[in-house]
Amino acid sequence: MKRNIFTSIFFVGLLILCSCGNKSNEFRNIRSEVLKDKIAGGWAGKMIGVTYGAPTEFRAQGKIYSDSIKWKPEDIKGSMWQDDIYVQLTFLMSMDKYGIDAPSKKFQEMFAKAGYGLWHANMQARKNYYDSIFAPLSGTPEYNLHADDIDFQIEADYIGFMCPGMPRTASVIADKIGRIMNYGDGVYGGIFVAALYTEAYFESDIHKIIEKALLSIPSESDYYKIIKDILKLHKQYPADWQASWKELEDKWGDVDICGAGSSFNIDAKMNGAYIVMGLLYGEGDPLKTLEITTRCGQDSDCNPSNALAVLGVIKGFSGLPHEMQEGVKALGDSTFIYTSYSFNSAVTSTYKYALDLISKEGGKVTYKKVLVRTQIPVAPKLEVSFPNVVFDKRVSVFDEKAWSFKGKWKAFEITGRDKQVRKQSMFAENTGDELEIAFVGTGISLEGNWYKDGGKADIYVDRALHRSIDTYYNFARQQHTASIWHVLNLQPGEHTVKLVVKGEKRSESEGAKVYITGATIFKTAPKKSDNFKSSFE
Repeated sequence: MKRNIFTSIFFVGLLILCSCGNKSNEFRNIRSEVLKDKIAGGWAGKMIGVTYGAPTEFRAQGKIYSDSIKWKPEDIKGSMWQDDIYVQLTFLMSMDKYGIDAPSKKFQEMFAKAGYGLWHANMQARKNYYDSIFAPLSGTPEYNLHADDIDFQIEADYIGFMCPGMPRTASVIADKIGRIMNYGDGVYGGIFVAALYTEAYFESDIHKIIEKALLSIPSESDYYKIIKDILKLHKQYPADWQASWKELEDKWGDVDICGAGSSFNIDAKMNGAYIVMGLLYGEGDPLKTLEITTRCGQDSDCNPSNALAVLGVIKGFSGLPHEMQEGVKALGDSTFIYTSYSFNSAVTSTYKYALDLISKEGGKVTYKKVLVRTQIPVAPKLEVSFPNVVFDKRVSVFDEKAWSFKGKWKAFEITGRDKQVRKQSMFAENTGDELEIAFVGTGISLEGNWYKDGGKADIYVDRALHRSIDTYYNFARQQHTASIWHVLNLQPGEHTVKLVVKGEKRSESEGAKVYITGATIFKTAPKKSDNFKSSFE
């Protein structure tokens, strides 16, 4: 936790430096109408890209997506209800309400209380808010097993859009918002994507934009290393993106904690590498960029959305293909679901914030011309979410040899689409009901159900109370199967975890039940990427 606090102090210092004496005397010039056109291009790229890839999302896991991709400009209307758009617009609305310098808790509050469903790191950040775990703790590995997930990476666009040529300013904002739901590489993903946009305002060479954006994240981080690998692969296979994809998968395919033990990968750095791959091999062509980024697979609506947004800033809205422009214009004043924003008003608001930040950071704004004071990127100190944590095995709660139960535990059954009734979990609700699991390793995640009748429990690790948990979840009328508790970085060896039902609940819960579906066991060992011998090294 101290490292996290020190990092925040570092960025406060960086903000002071950005706002006072440590400034360049050099300025970069951009016409007002060009700046606004580039902001519009960025927002349009998000809308187009997310709808292009939406039908393919997670349909290619650990493999290249090979089916046909059918997209037409009318499909852009689907962006009106995409979380890639409305979640970050919530943060923009928070700025409107509380100011750009408001504390992170205000941003987390508005985000947590929004009426839409959330997943992964975002959902855990919402749960943490209602459990009184606020940013920056809400994104840390101790309280968020999704710390390295993609969430902030797909929500940081607005930050880069409003910081033209100002990567240090973007990093300060990104550090505050990103820690609501992420940590380490999860935060670096958002900083990196925002930095791509800041550089794209004044540079058209994609390779240079990527290299400059990397200066905003620690060179020792895995995120930095995987992007460097893509740059090397592109040099080795300049005309064969699939060869690059294969080598990348061989080296980095096991990095995801959230999808540990499966082909599912929502890790920020892996999906960030796909953004960069699409940009490099797309060679500035919007459709080619969209197709390659999408075919890389995994989170294949978010990644092309980021990639085309970068091209949108480079080219400006007026430089995008005519049919794409017309598709966006047709929706110009339509309101994105759960927000007060349309495409046109988002562009106008982002432009206003950009001018305010440019002036604040020592630039000059006139009616026709904007002078942006040059900033030199500064990377934060390294933080690693899950050092040498690798998947070992999964244990079902119905594995009788692995678990011991005391009290009145019952099987919870569900009826599937095939009309078959199946046991989904075990639950108990009486004070003192217990379950225990023994395992060998260095970490464990207890999986269960966050339900509207969820109750509270105490968790003991090796007979010592670790934490009390609350399994109630019905925010935005959403219930979910999730990691309800985890602990990592234990000493290697044998351990026991005991859950004791408290028979207590929060006032809004319909019950005091605690549901368990199983456990994921982790061990400490080098990851594949640590010792992998690549042909491009």
